[in-house]
Amino acid sequence: MTAFSGQPVLLLKEGTSRSVGRDALRSNILAARILSETVRSSLGPRGMDKMLVDSFGDIVVTNDGATILKEMDVQHPAAKMMVEVAKAQDDEVGDGTTTSVVLAGELLKKAEELLLQNVHPTIIIEGYKKAMDKALEIIDEIAVTIDPTDKETLKKAGLTTLYSKALIIGSIDKLTQMAVNAVLQVAEKKDDKWTVDIDNIKVEKKEGESLNDTALIYGIVLDKEVVHPGMPKRVENAKIALLNCPIEVEKTEISAKINITSPEQMRAFLEQETEILKKIVEKIAETGANVVICQKGIDDVAQHFLAKKKILAVRRVKESDMAKIAKATGARIVTSIDDLKPEDLGEAKRVEERKVGEDKMVFIEECKNPKAVTILIRGGSKHLIDEAERSIHDVLCVTRNLVREPRIVAGGGAPEAEVAHRIRDWARTLKGKEQLAALKFADALEVVPLTLAENAGLDPVDIMVDLRARHESNEKWAGIDVVKGKVADMWSKGILEPASVKKQAIKSGTEAAIMILRIDDVIAAAPPSEKEEKGKGPSPTY
Repeated sequence: MTAFSGQPVLLLKEGTSRSVGRDALRSNILAARILSETVRSSLGPRGMDKMLVDSFGDIVVTNDGATILKEMDVQHPAAKMMVEVAKAQDDEVGDGTTTSVVLAGELLKKAEELLLQNVHPTIIIEGYKKAMDKALEIIDEIAVTIDPTDKETLKKAGLTTLYSKALIIGSIDKLTQMAVNAVLQVAEKKDDKWTVDIDNIKVEKKEGESLNDTALIYGIVLDKEVVHPGMPKRVENAKIALLNCPIEVEKTEISAKINITSPEQMRAFLEQETEILKKIVEKIAETGANVVICQKGIDDVAQHFLAKKKILAVRRVKESDMAKIAKATGARIVTSIDDLKPEDLGEAKRVEERKVGEDKMVFIEECKNPKAVTILIRGGSKHLIDEAERSIHDVLCVTRNLVREPRIVAGGGAPEAEVAHRIRDWARTLKGKEQLAALKFADALEVVPLTLAENAGLDPVDIMVDLRARHESNEKWAGIDVVKGKVADMWSKGILEPASVKKQAIKSGTEAAIMILRIDDVIAAAPPSEKEEKGKGPSPTY
């Protein structure tokens, strides 16, 4: 409410809260920092896990930053922005989510120190932007180009990603090798550039056995069973027909009535239906198909005829799975059985129904040159399998990033420490208070090696002094060895990360901090009244 010429003017609805200027900024920074501190303890190989319990009592145990923030029911608007940062990082590069959120929180903490010295937010923002551009430039400069098909280097980068997943630490070698093989299998070269669509790597989960029994299948696994007990459960040298139409008698588009006056007419009518289905099955068999994968339904009578022809059939398969089977077997999805030709059939060495755990699944395996594959995750509990799925997603994304953009840096906080060291030297060339913001940006970057040291139970002060001294001596790959508890050359230890992940983490974290620093007014609407909740509109306020 405000007064103008003695007349009170009501601008906002009653109950609306508003905070302006430094109060709004302080509140937003505090909320974002609290969220950042929440995930900070889960960073690195010695990071801790979080147990998240939702309103239904479902439990998630993870140390994946994106999953933690997604499962938390965050209410504060500024904190919600941080959740979006983690989501953007996950969607873009699939890894580095915790790093981006921790960096954003630290940038805001350093910005708050400048705000207390009466530095204007706009100047801080300009300084941060310039420092971010310089940081990305430095990472491009120090990154090393690799061969995108070098399995050994890709595996090292994958292992670095999985070292932080404590729940699956005993199986990371096997899982990483599988992920690397899967990505290289579906990778395609176009104009001297590799492209990878990780949607072509299907991940199936089934409880039972152990994590070490997880398998990579050069083909597709369907969580379906063969439709008829009389059908073969195993077909060698399979010729696969993919149908996007039902194997049923089609109903007419217009309503029609048939008057039947005698049992003979009834029998003739049913026999006609049977004859139609028999012809459909014969048409399929004539093409040489011995496996039918159908996206829609298969009539019971058609199932009988398919079984007599020794054709294995699966029905109601998802559209996404149909596309993957087409890529794996070389088949063409046909929308009408009349159009089915022998050249439309896909090939696989074996199609087999197997019992996995309590369920039956259909394996289409040993395809000739599959451009779609399946990773079947096994494990002793649901929580373990879910965490393994998240971990495999991370390592698939990291491998994909390296195949698409084969530039690599060392891990263990080494690139952040090197960038911080170089930005401090560069910041001295800036004029005015922007120099202060750039120096604070360099300090904020060091939160990554600092947090790795803290989470490993090391003395952060001693470690950071040693780390800075090493980088002053031009040891650009010096980082935190959390196993030995000291500063070491991370490159020689094989701790490698994609440059694209580091760059995206810096971009996401900086942009989130800038977005929050720009806000100087928070207007929060009042909660709806009982009348509004019951469907009645709000009373007008003048």
